[in-house]
Amino acid sequence: MSLVNELKERIIAGGEISREEALQLFEEPVEDVAQAADEIREKFCGNGFDICTIINGKSGRCSENCKFCAQSAHYNTGCTEVYDLLPTEDILREAKYNDQQGVLRYSIVTSGKRLSDEELDQVCESIRRIKAETDIEVCFSFGLLNEDQLRKVREAGATRAHCNLETSRGYFPEICTTHTYDQKIETLKAAVAAGLSICSGGIMGLGETLEDRVDMVFTVKELGVKSVPVNFLNPIPGTPYENNRPLTEEEARQCVAVFRFIIPDASIRLAGGRGLLSDKGRECFQSGANAAISGDMLTTAGITVQKDMDMLKELGYRPQLRED
Repeated sequence: MSLVNELKERIIAGGEISREEALQLFEEPVEDVAQAADEIREKFCGNGFDICTIINGKSGRCSENCKFCAQSAHYNTGCTEVYDLLPTEDILREAKYNDQQGVLRYSIVTSGKRLSDEELDQVCESIRRIKAETDIEVCFSFGLLNEDQLRKVREAGATRAHCNLETSRGYFPEICTTHTYDQKIETLKAAVAAGLSICSGGIMGLGETLEDRVDMVFTVKELGVKSVPVNFLNPIPGTPYENNRPLTEEEARQCVAVFRFIIPDASIRLAGGRGLLSDKGRECFQSGANAAISGDMLTTAGITVQKDMDMLKELGYRPQLRED
């Protein structure tokens, strides 16, 4: 029996793979790993597909120096989207629009290290209005909040907190020095303590190694994460990574397939950079991925929700909210 089939059968029987075995999968034929990952996805997740959209609730002038980001104030990226926290009516209008399109989750994302208490009160009012006037689930990414702040957001009606690890612990200092890996992990643990589910993944193409990619996914697995965004770097002019080589389509498939082996029952969520793929992620959705961020991304063009809904139907998926 091939290594791919051996590991697939072990996972389907309820077992796990090691870090070393995950790295070995990157050396196996992509088609074999992708097909096996799709079988694992079907076994543990069925044909449900968790689709979400993002609203850029506060944009630009970010104090953090993440080397990949158009919104960082440390780099001259020509980011034209610069504004304070959006008023409730704007956030609510987008939520209603996405709800009508059949989107399951709506994520409010804000720039900066963390929202102030005043901003948090304002956005909690927005969340209360969304929950009162739509059926959509609310997720959020408000930076490095503490447990009390996170509990306040949950009590307003949000159900999931997002905080990407971005990469491995070992490589993170190469990407950002204005906050630490441990601060991110503390935020995720605080979210769980506050009664929220958590969403955390990373960006492929930052100059990291395969070992870094695998280590990041094992870390989110240890934290109990069941929603794992997989971003592919879209190099932004003016950032230190403006000349990084984007991942090939084969490398993208390889990543989502191996990640499926590591966390068999997760929502492996294609996120930023999906638009760089010529098929907009279709092959990845046949290689272990079973969730996506649709619509426009934070500062880069995305893919329309309707086109995604049509693709999912063609692939035999149905929109389904996956709870952790």
